[in-house]
Amino acid sequence: MKKLLPILLIALILPFSLRAQSAVDSLYVDTRAAYNGEIIGQNYSSRFFADHLNLHVYGKLTDSLRFRVRHRLNVAPTAVDPLKATDWLCLIWKPAPKLTLTLGKQAIFIGGYEYDSVPIDVYFWSRFCNGLPQGFSTGISVDYELLPGQIASAQIANTPLDFGFSESFAYSIGWKGHILPEWSTIWTANLVEDPAHRFIRYLALGNHVVLGDLALDLDLIDRAGFGQKNLLSDYSIIGKAIWSVGRWNICGKLGYEFNSADNVDADGNALDVAMPLGYSAFYGGTGLEYFPLADNKLRLHAIWFRESTTHNDNFQVGVTWRFDIINRK
Repeated sequence: MKKLLPILLIALILPFSLRAQSAVDSLYVDTRAAYNGEIIGQNYSSRFFADHLNLHVYGKLTDSLRFRVRHRLNVAPTAVDPLKATDWLCLIWKPAPKLTLTLGKQAIFIGGYEYDSVPIDVYFWSRFCNGLPQGFSTGISVDYELLPGQIASAQIANTPLDFGFSESFAYSIGWKGHILPEWSTIWTANLVEDPAHRFIRYLALGNHVVLGDLALDLDLIDRAGFGQKNLLSDYSIIGKAIWSVGRWNICGKLGYEFNSADNVDADGNALDVAMPLGYSAFYGGTGLEYFPLADNKLRLHAIWFRESTTHNDNFQVGVTWRFDIINRK
């Protein structure tokens, strides 16, 4: 039955899009596959793998009411999380020119450009992003455009620190905007509940700077649990650079993450359930991307990355490609 779900989903969408030509603006599939070699000490292992196969649907019900779906065809639902394979499944209502309401499954609003990246575009994640049980959950969010390009946001959603439709929540406020034309921001403050109904506070400052053909990201994330002895003792610093030269991207990313072993509650339990106690590590990598086609629907990559606690070296070459089924944009 699980193998039939992707086929049934497409079969349901296609007739609808053909009957109501104005309903679906964009329907496409993208996928990524690669060959990865890993060196652990004196041992070498390798494999071919594919880690993404996504169905994307964008459309509208009325001029002010739109919808978005992103479904991972290579992920199976679970009893705890029947929508585990679905990142986006939401209605987007714009009742006024500056006001937008989003209802349904969506990205949990935590600042930072790595966290906010499209997963198929990320080759290796920070430990914090990898440690979250989910990055997408069901909730409601409000965006208000204060000034052109300056958007204040608020969101209530199921917590990223549990799976599926839990009884724990994340409360977020933030600002997506720019300080200079070259300097864009995703800054958020979050109050996040874990499965034990304890709260931890996130302060995330994501910065994106474009200087000609060079794009730079700097994410600063501090996590402070209630009862934490020392501030700035559980944090991530992540930097990324992409230099575009014609159809080539020269990429690099470096991060450092730390969580003090002292960050425990009165019972000795970790205040931060997304990061290991006593964790201290650098990670980073570099690589090349090449786009053979002018429309960027085909991307080749060759990368290397390493994490200081495991001392594993990973070398990877792969391809990402997209094909449109409907494109009315």
